[in-house]
Amino acid sequence: MIAITNLDYYLGDRALYEGASLHIKPKQKIGLIGLNGTGKSTLLRLIIGEYQPDGGSISKSGDCSIGFLNQDLLSYQSDDSILSVAMQAFERQNQLQVQMDKILHDMEHNYRDELVDKLARVQDEFEALDGYTIQSKAEAILEGLGFSTDDLHRPLRLFSGGWRMRVMLAKLLLQKPSLLMLDEPTNHLDLPSIQWVEKYIQSYEGAVIVVSHDREFLDNVVDTIVEVSGAKLNLYSGNYSFYIEEKALRNEIQRGAYENQQAKIRQTERFIERFKAKASKSRQVQSRVKSLERMDVVDEVLDENARVHFRFQFTTQPGRHVLQLENASKAYGEKVILDRTNISMERGDKIALIGANGRGKSTALRVVAGTEPIEGVRRLGHNVSFTFYAQHQLESLNIEHNLIEELKYANPTKTETELRTVLGCFLFSGDDVFKKIKVLSGGEKSRVALAKVLLSQANFLLLDEPTNHLDMQSVNILIQALQQYEGSYIVVSHDRYFVENIANKIWYIEDHQIKEYPGTFEEYNIWLEERGIQSAISEKSIVSSAPPQVKAPQPVEPKKNTSSNGESQKALKQAQKQVEELEAKITELEKRKKELEAKLADPSSYHEKDTLNKLNDDYAHTKKKLAATTEAWEVAMLEVEELAG
Repeated sequence: MIAITNLDYYLGDRALYEGASLHIKPKQKIGLIGLNGTGKSTLLRLIIGEYQPDGGSISKSGDCSIGFLNQDLLSYQSDDSILSVAMQAFERQNQLQVQMDKILHDMEHNYRDELVDKLARVQDEFEALDGYTIQSKAEAILEGLGFSTDDLHRPLRLFSGGWRMRVMLAKLLLQKPSLLMLDEPTNHLDLPSIQWVEKYIQSYEGAVIVVSHDREFLDNVVDTIVEVSGAKLNLYSGNYSFYIEEKALRNEIQRGAYENQQAKIRQTERFIERFKAKASKSRQVQSRVKSLERMDVVDEVLDENARVHFRFQFTTQPGRHVLQLENASKAYGEKVILDRTNISMERGDKIALIGANGRGKSTALRVVAGTEPIEGVRRLGHNVSFTFYAQHQLESLNIEHNLIEELKYANPTKTETELRTVLGCFLFSGDDVFKKIKVLSGGEKSRVALAKVLLSQANFLLLDEPTNHLDMQSVNILIQALQQYEGSYIVVSHDRYFVENIANKIWYIEDHQIKEYPGTFEEYNIWLEERGIQSAISEKSIVSSAPPQVKAPQPVEPKKNTSSNGESQKALKQAQKQVEELEAKITELEKRKKELEAKLADPSSYHEKDTLNKLNDDYAHTKKKLAATTEAWEVAMLEVEELAG
């Protein structure tokens, strides 16, 4: 479909691509990855023809149509409704609709047979193009991306950049190009919308190229990874998890080849140095000199998995209680965000606040920070000091400072050596530390702002979408930093891999209340699944590319003891019933586990790789569910004992 052959592209004297090649096949789902600045977005613009290569060629088949979602679309505005903007995708159908309206208007004043014939022809073509269903298709995709029915007729200009980007994505999906190119589509999507897009791409009939730093998204939607590295396009035939394993294997092989070659070079150089003055050995010396000159040098393997090794020190240790909200209410006019919510957190809590956009996660974070006035009580604990990171804070960086100066401003007690160490952990090395803030990219500014937050000596962090604009290596660094952080934090994020690795508790907003699940994101998902809820945060049915919108069942709140005897008995019966249901589920899972173990013990299962992989996946999933269900049963038993006592 598209052939990239020996591509060269330079930025000044730096080669973004040099002799790079790639063949994009129909229906292929490609994840394009690489460090910030390696040229991923540039490649998409080269493919679409916006940039011209300095060498090589990019050839497309005659019937190849391309749709490109990029960050520039954030600035697009219109007075048209978002439904009208999305329906611009149906260019021919819209033209036919205009023609039909004009013919019908003409027929009101001058009814002629030729007008009737013309109307019939136009209607036939309109029907053949499914013209009568285009509005319902547009509505389904817009609602799948998180818009309410009432939103569909509001002007596009009233929506923020992130929501306008969703409208552009909807328009692109409705066009159904043969190649769909998406540049960081998940940056402006909440978790339910991300899941919806995953399902859509999985069933998409054309080819897809996705630039994304969301590992789980890539795992769920792509069948090929193309890594931009060393000015080349390196292909891996699998999803992101496969890429990680295969890359490690390739690196091991390359490392061995590099070490062997270096040993050979050292041995050859010693021979040349030892015998270069002996006439009798001159021919052999020259032969070895030429062999070194002709040698195809194996590159050293660079470690791209940077490790964070520094301690975060506090000037003061907080008390046991970090935060308490009592009967906290927040509303904007008639829009209620929080209604008499009660929640608390203690020292050491690492909380992820998750859920769909529009529920008030960022507002709740500002309530915690004290920057949003509320009804009720917000109380910080003894000696609690906090700092707040949000995307708009990138604008508060002093653009005339260099990196050292900016971090020195955040923590004057640190020496330059200590600040260099911190910057090194965030991928700034050598003379990079003397760069002015104003020359940094968005991702680099994010890293500086995050480094400032972690250097602030605050014992309580509030982080709003900290992974936006970070590449995977930078996300990995942030994960390590937060894992080492000894204080408490609340993080709002839609990155599932990130949330799973940094949170020991989950908060979510439901019925205008902040509610808590006391476990990891994975455990939270299993908890919901055990109660018949299809997704951790999805409120929509995502079973097809244009799904009906079905509200998911609401999570069951952990039962609490009540004051009256009648209510206590009712709660006890409910808890006992839950124990019985969990016991039945455990029996079923144990049976399934034994069946899978028997199959894995059967030698015939190893004849087919796909069959074996499926058995291993089923077995791992069953073990995980069994462990989670057993843990839930133990909690339920303790609840029964408490209620009975």
